[in-house]
Amino acid sequence: MASETASAAHHEHHWEVSAAPLIAVAGIFFMVPMAFSAHFVYENSLMSAVFAGIGVPVLLVGVAKWVHEGLTEKPLIADVASVGLPLFIVSEIFIFLALFATYWTMRLMAPEWPPEGTPDMPYLLPLIMTVLLVSSSVSIHVAEEKLEKSDLGGFRAWLVYTLILGTAFLGCTVYEYNHLIHIDFVPSTNAFSTAFFTITGFHASHVFLGLAAFGAVLLPALKGRTNKTFVQCVSVYWHFVDVVWFFVVSQIYFW
Repeated sequence: MASETASAAHHEHHWEVSAAPLIAVAGIFFMVPMAFSAHFVYENSLMSAVFAGIGVPVLLVGVAKWVHEGLTEKPLIADVASVGLPLFIVSEIFIFLALFATYWTMRLMAPEWPPEGTPDMPYLLPLIMTVLLVSSSVSIHVAEEKLEKSDLGGFRAWLVYTLILGTAFLGCTVYEYNHLIHIDFVPSTNAFSTAFFTITGFHASHVFLGLAAFGAVLLPALKGRTNKTFVQCVSVYWHFVDVVWFFVVSQIYFW
């Protein structure tokens, strides 16, 4: 009996000591610092492609393993996410603060702003994007409520609505980038373009990650498998991305 209890405890503890986060971080390491350094610092496109080719599948394997464990394994400490998620959000806040602080410094120290070569930025498009993102926060909240009521069909439906709204938001970003690049407004045009593409691109990458996480939740849900803690964590992350967007809009487009 004691051996069975120890075995069960070991099985439950397995999720907490998973190698999945390490695998995912290794993939990010190859994708971002290694690939970016090879391209922008050493101007070696071949090495950049090699590092990205290694990083992408490694990241996908890590995320897939992590999601599978999160949906199938029961953690030994039920509230482990209540500690890990706030730490993650705080770390993300400081990264965004660093980007905004850099922008504010350039903005306030520049003799004129925006610098020469900057086209008139759109006002309607970012407002539409704001409506899309706020609506997606509402839809994922409704999805959570459906899950709490054990309405799996309603949960799946509202999760799909969230994915559609988030994808539309990302599509607006791609459309805007395509338009700006066609009028020769690129990251190297001036200080504003560098800040614009960096901040909006960094935010867009978070939106993409959130959509990937929603997709990882939806696929098991289609087979009737869900994990409320996992869903709550992804939802909180999405609300965080939504809040950050208000700072992006106010500072980049309307200030």
